[in-house]
Amino acid sequence: MIEPFEPRAQNPAPLKIDDVSVTIFTWPVAPAPSHDGIPRGGDVPIGLLTIRTGAGIEGHSFSGAHNKGGERWSGDLLEYFKPLLMGTDARDIGRHWHAMWERSALIPLPVMAAVDIALWDIAGKAAGQPVHRLLGTCRDRIAVYASSYPFTADCAAEAEHYKELGWTAYKLHPFRDPGRDIQACREVRRAVGDGMVLMLDSMWSYSFEDAVRVGRAIEELGFFWYEDPLPTEDIYGYTKLCRDLDIPVMATELATGGPYGIAPYLVQHATDIVRGDAVLKGGITALMKIAHVAEAFRMKCEIHHAGNCLNNVANLHVSMAIPNCDYLEVFLPEGLKSYGLTEDIEVDEEGHVHAPERPGLGYDIDWDLVKRATTRVLR
Repeated sequence: MIEPFEPRAQNPAPLKIDDVSVTIFTWPVAPAPSHDGIPRGGDVPIGLLTIRTGAGIEGHSFSGAHNKGGERWSGDLLEYFKPLLMGTDARDIGRHWHAMWERSALIPLPVMAAVDIALWDIAGKAAGQPVHRLLGTCRDRIAVYASSYPFTADCAAEAEHYKELGWTAYKLHPFRDPGRDIQACREVRRAVGDGMVLMLDSMWSYSFEDAVRVGRAIEELGFFWYEDPLPTEDIYGYTKLCRDLDIPVMATELATGGPYGIAPYLVQHATDIVRGDAVLKGGITALMKIAHVAEAFRMKCEIHHAGNCLNNVANLHVSMAIPNCDYLEVFLPEGLKSYGLTEDIEVDEEGHVHAPERPGLGYDIDWDLVKRATTRVLR
């Protein structure tokens, strides 16, 4: 006789959202060149999103980066998304994500991402587990690569330095000039030898003909991948490039449409490796969708830096929950994007970072710093 099923425990009480606010605080950034020629630096306004529940559990995320403040998105977040959230269960993350997606034609995806990341932070804290456990942990560590600042003059010396520290991979963001870029790649390979993994990110700067020329040169140098050589929208060019080159091409970092924007590249064979992050694609939820689709095609999903330290922790959790990502990006110089936490993600002596162990995102916001730097609080 089959006994009737009786649940062992009642469903937990809902975590009703009772407040959503954004604290604007300043990030002093030293002036630096940028790939688009627009000067960057100064006091950059960063948004700290706080979603509070009646149970006293709060979730947080940052909006903005060292080269792009997050204040301008805060009004949209509070106007369009706060009404959707108030009084609802914070753990209904899928429902919230799709409700926000219905408004995504008008609202930038990083605004969605801020909400989604904060909701995952709440879910982990409520469960007493790090976010990657809720996503489905695959591993406890991942290798990093040092990602050069654009236009770094001596990438060879920089790559050598990180090799001596035990890091196993380095990526160039050189000069957006085919001839100079090839020369820089040759210098780096000569400096580090064959034992270090190298990548090239050309930042959408070449014609098709130049992209082929650079691609063939770095194939001979044994580079691991070839990132963003053509403008993002040139799917036809990427299709030809993937066909003509042996080196894996990676093309989808700035593809619009969140997880849905990846599909055209896959069906048209316009990328060999999928690219995404938790901010540009619309949150942890969106990045997991992208990674799972890539896995279904037996493809890698390499994760781009999220632009600030707390959201890059969100990327770290995803990287621990998927099997098809080889590296976590560490943007140079170290510390450039580590503002706002009491401690940043640490790289060990073997060039790995480890899975967070504490509940939620698992990293502490530097509240004293935020308080000192706050310019206003939006509700």
